[in-house]
Amino acid sequence: MGDVLTRGGGTAIGLALCLALWNGSPVRADNYPDHTVRIVVPFPAGGTADAVPRIIADWLSRKWGQPVVIDNQTGAAGNIGAEVAYRAAPDGYTLLSSPPPPLVVNQNLYPNLAFDPANFVPIVVTAQVPSGLFVNPNKVTAGSVAALIDELKHNPGKLTAATQGNGTTSHLTSELFQLMAEVTLRNIPYRGSAPALQGLLAGDVDVMFDNLGVSLPLVSAGKLKLLAVASAQRLPSLPDVPTIAETLPGFESVAWYAIVAPPKTPKSIADKINADVNEALRQPELQERLKKLSAEIYGGSVERASDYMHTEVDRWGNVIKAARIKLD
Repeated sequence: MGDVLTRGGGTAIGLALCLALWNGSPVRADNYPDHTVRIVVPFPAGGTADAVPRIIADWLSRKWGQPVVIDNQTGAAGNIGAEVAYRAAPDGYTLLSSPPPPLVVNQNLYPNLAFDPANFVPIVVTAQVPSGLFVNPNKVTAGSVAALIDELKHNPGKLTAATQGNGTTSHLTSELFQLMAEVTLRNIPYRGSAPALQGLLAGDVDVMFDNLGVSLPLVSAGKLKLLAVASAQRLPSLPDVPTIAETLPGFESVAWYAIVAPPKTPKSIADKINADVNEALRQPELQERLKKLSAEIYGGSVERASDYMHTEVDRWGNVIKAARIKLD
């Protein structure tokens, strides 16, 4: 995440994530699932956080011969949906698919969460999507990151930035940009990526840091302008689009989407879901659908998911501290 960050603690959190895998009594997963599986998505339909699990759920429903339904439970930067999943029975029939906020970010922002993110049972990190810096071309004349920074330096706080909500990846990315570029944006929180994009398209706000998945087609249609991507290197699919890091060395922001289960879900169930999701991620048809969202497949073992989330707790916690982000 750049030079402004230092790796912090988190050993206890990481240990708790790993130990959560082994809670619960042994349960046979041979017949799982034998009825409908619900995947709670804590953000609205229309964004990548909703699109990625829908693609996976569609394949799993065919694999399992049982309905796999998406249940959008929105609000409070993902906390409402996360709590719904957290309090569900630990039997594998209610899962949570989420980007970073409720899993690794919000414990650093909200003092009284109604759930403990460290107690979720990690299953798999499905995919990663780099963020990009998008602007409304009718509101922002800058054609590069450097030009935008120059405009902001001469007009502090003049431009507004749409975010998916307080504490979301887009919010933290905006704060990191302001910190590293030494500029000021006025963040305008929305309830998810889709309504934030609608605000950007309508000209209600000027810029937005969003993942490439849903926003990129709007660039192709000429409705938005993509100034840069937030990956460490230029993307092979967008070789002519510079990175923010070319102007602000070390800048990086990647959204990711994980599937977790309620506390005390048996390891046998977690392993079964992990294996089947990884099988899904190997399917060419699914890979092609994810590619259209600019999503790069991650996958791997339960332990890999646990380790990755442990690292992300440190990463985003350090961003929050460096930017002195606090929520009312």
